[in-house]
Amino acid sequence: MLKHELVSREQWFELRQESLRKEKELTRQRDKITAEIRQLPWIKIDKDYTFQTASGPKKLKDLFEGKSQLVVYHMMYASGNAKPCQVCSFWADHFHGPGYHLGARDASFKVISKAPIEALMEWKKKMDWSFDWVSSAGSDFNSDLGVTHSEHGEMPGLSVFYRDGNDVYQTYFTTGRGLESLNGTYGLLDLVPKGRDEAQLEWPAAWVKRHNEYSK
Repeated sequence: MLKHELVSREQWFELRQESLRKEKELTRQRDKITAEIRQLPWIKIDKDYTFQTASGPKKLKDLFEGKSQLVVYHMMYASGNAKPCQVCSFWADHFHGPGYHLGARDASFKVISKAPIEALMEWKKKMDWSFDWVSSAGSDFNSDLGVTHSEHGEMPGLSVFYRDGNDVYQTYFTTGRGLESLNGTYGLLDLVPKGRDEAQLEWPAAWVKRHNEYSK
């Protein structure tokens, strides 16, 4: 059992006020930073990328599905790999919800990987995922966006695009811990007494398995 100081509910409430003040300040700071992010200059997408989808080939502008905004999670799963990245799979378990609600705010959500569409559909069924998973196989999309490197292999990422008629612009990109806002499990673990409990691991998230590989 964890050893921890015990106080009355009244004492706890008084102590909680200081951490609550800091949380509110952090929230206001995040609002400020995300507002600055939305004011960043854009990059015009000049290449005519073609993606393989469950309903056939589509261009980047088609992935918007009539919306003006597109959010893309770059999932690590390259051609020749037997399975998608287990940590990306951890993130993917949180992608059921955005597809329901982003459309109401003029945004579409896609997950894009380099593996062939047949492999993506096989794993989507196996993992019982409901998000729209698209293949960038045969295009320069991954390398141009900086998530596939000739020397370092693949990395995860989040890209945001805006469409104005036939013109598409990239407005944002992040990777590493910038992706944590997509992971509700980490948000919950940050609040439990043991936290993420990763300090003694070889690397953060070394404990993560695909959800169908945990022992019951």
